[in-house]
Parts: sequence; structure tokens; C-alpha cells
Amino acid sequence: MSTKAERTTQYIIETVAPVFNKRGYIGTTMSDITDATGLTKGAIYGNFKNKEELALAAFNYNLKKVTGAIKSKIETAETPLGQLKALVDFYRSYHEFTISFGGCPILNVGVDANHHNPQLMERVVQVVQKLQAYIAGVVSEGIAEGVFYSDVNPVQFARKFFSLFEGAIFMTMTMNNSQYILDMTEVVDKIIDNELCVK
Repeated sequence: MSTKAERTTQYIIETVAPVFNKRGYIGTTMSDITDATGLTKGAIYGNFKNKEELALAAFNYNLKKVTGAIKSKIETAETPLGQLKALVDFYRSYHEFTISFGGCPILNVGVDANHHNPQLMERVVQVVQKLQAYIAGVVSEGIAEGVFYSDVNPVQFARKFFSLFEGAIFMTMTMNNSQYILDMTEVVDKIIDNELCVK
């Protein structure tokens, strides 16, 4: 059973996570945080040593929402091809999924923290590397099983896959139009079918 202090800490994180995601580290003021939580500045700093620590916790919370949804989507797939297709399918509704808490946290924090917050930026890089490593692992598994072409470079494919979707997410958010992501899912489906799968 969690303590009152632990519940307060979690409440603060859950409440300010969408604020940080929408406004960024620099754009989020202490007044924004106290207004959102209804707590005093002293109460906030009683749970977090500084704004940077809170921003990092907020990012990790938002990220957990995304990675949890990805995990739920792909664990129903039993093959490497099925897992990649499930990931593409996840991105079809990604904008609608993330809009309630401010959009893609990886993109938002990556842009916001670059040149301003090394600790947050390092965390974003870690997340991107982990997601790309997962995709590369799925491709490697498919190659080992003989369902994907053996001359495909798994790391290169993972970088391309992730970059295409992050670019489409950026355009979807900028133009407030999900068609950018939907168009990209069709492109990635064709890449998987034509460049990856053994015919």
C-alpha cells in the first residue's frame, strides 16, 4: 500500500505530465504547476528537488503511456512480420491516442530539450535507441527465420522506419491533420511488403 507522500508524488506527476508535454520544459512555469495541481510551491519542492527532476518524471510517465500501448498492440502478434504490421497499425491512430496529453512526448521533448536540457535530451536519445533496437531485433528475427531478405540491414531499416513515422507525426501535429500519418502507414506497409518480405 502506498504512503500519502507516494500518492502525492504520483498525483503531481500525473497532473503536470500533459502540461510539460504541451508547453515544454522552458514554457512550463512554477505557476503552471501549482495551478494545475492546486498545491503550493513548497509542496511541489517537498516531493521533487527541482523542476528538472519533475520534468523528467513527467516525460517518463507520458512515455510509459505510449510504450504500454505499443506493447499491448504487438504482443498479440506471433511473428516478426505480424509485430511490424502491428506497430504500423498502432501509428495509424497515434495522433488521436496522444492528443489528449499533448501529442508525441518523444517528438515534443526531443525538440524542446535539444540545446536546453541535457538530462532530458539524454533520456529522449535513450528511448529512441531502445525503440530502434526493438525494431532492428524484430527484423533480425525475421531474417533468421527466412521470412525477410537476408541482405536487409536491420539497424538501417529500424532508423528508416522510426524516422518516417516521427516525420509524419511532426507534420500531423503541425498541420493538425492525421492524413500525414495515414499516408505514411501506407508507404511503410509497401516497404515491408516489397523490400523486406521474401516473396
